[in-house]
Amino acid sequence: MSNQEKHIAVIGAGMAGLACAAKLAASGAKVTVFDKGRGPGGRMAARRAEIAGNLASFDHGAQSFSAKNPAFAQAVADWHDQGVIAPWPARGDGEWVGVPGMNGPLRAMAQTLDVHWGTRIHSVKRSGGGWLVMSDDRQTFVSDVAVAIPAEQARVLLGNCAPSLAGIADSITSSPCWAVMAGFAARLPVDRDWLQFDEASASIASAARNSAKPHRSGTETWLLHASAGHSAANLEQDPNDIAPDLLAAFFQQAGIDPVAPVHLVAHRWRYALPLIDQTGAGDGAARWDAEHRIGIAGDYLAAPNVEGAWLSGQALADQILG
Repeated sequence: MSNQEKHIAVIGAGMAGLACAAKLAASGAKVTVFDKGRGPGGRMAARRAEIAGNLASFDHGAQSFSAKNPAFAQAVADWHDQGVIAPWPARGDGEWVGVPGMNGPLRAMAQTLDVHWGTRIHSVKRSGGGWLVMSDDRQTFVSDVAVAIPAEQARVLLGNCAPSLAGIADSITSSPCWAVMAGFAARLPVDRDWLQFDEASASIASAARNSAKPHRSGTETWLLHASAGHSAANLEQDPNDIAPDLLAAFFQQAGIDPVAPVHLVAHRWRYALPLIDQTGAGDGAARWDAEHRIGIAGDYLAAPNVEGAWLSGQALADQILG
């Protein structure tokens, strides 16, 4: 089957899924992307909020990324030329953020693809030599399937149709993370825009002055990430209860007096960071079942960061086109 004869379903429109889909589409293959969210992002998502009459955007997942691999460095250079990323020196040399939100490069990739937003794929099954990809309101017949969602979700989706791939995903454990989005009427008396704390002993692992990132505007905003241990211990708390507790912890750790927020929302990342060092599944960037034409991609197969997700998606595309 030539690339032009293939119809490939990519499930997941985070960095891994869109990197995979973009390379497949560039080869001439027909590609359809499905994502349960309302827009691109995954853990690079950005959430908008109106605060004191101004529109603010919170990067409530990944805060920045860097490029070590030459191929990813070229992609980063291309995104910079397109104006969808910018350097963020507060985090360190070579650190980048999407603009106007972290999902900037994902939005750019998605614009060139056939993406069905708000579509949760609940099952995939063999049919007539191909695959039937099913959501609540549609069925799509394709020749190949690329699954680029968190390992815990991939395990459930693939349990019946691709047990060997589901087994790889099942070997992954991810740590959770509570994220707090806080807005204030005035600038907080904190000298730095990025704070990193001892995750082993602190409730807050990191804090970023979101409003200080390039191309951001509006009121003073902060994004707080709780430590993995604190997040796990309080995973089932109500967001309305944990948000003020974590904000109080931030004030204490930053050494400043408490300030009443004008906006305060918590978001639970149940599968925030894949712990691939604890498994044997992190030794390859992607997995592809050539006989049945189905595969998996994600940062849990490469490295638990933005670069790892991109490399995994590209690797899966190469194997599909092989």
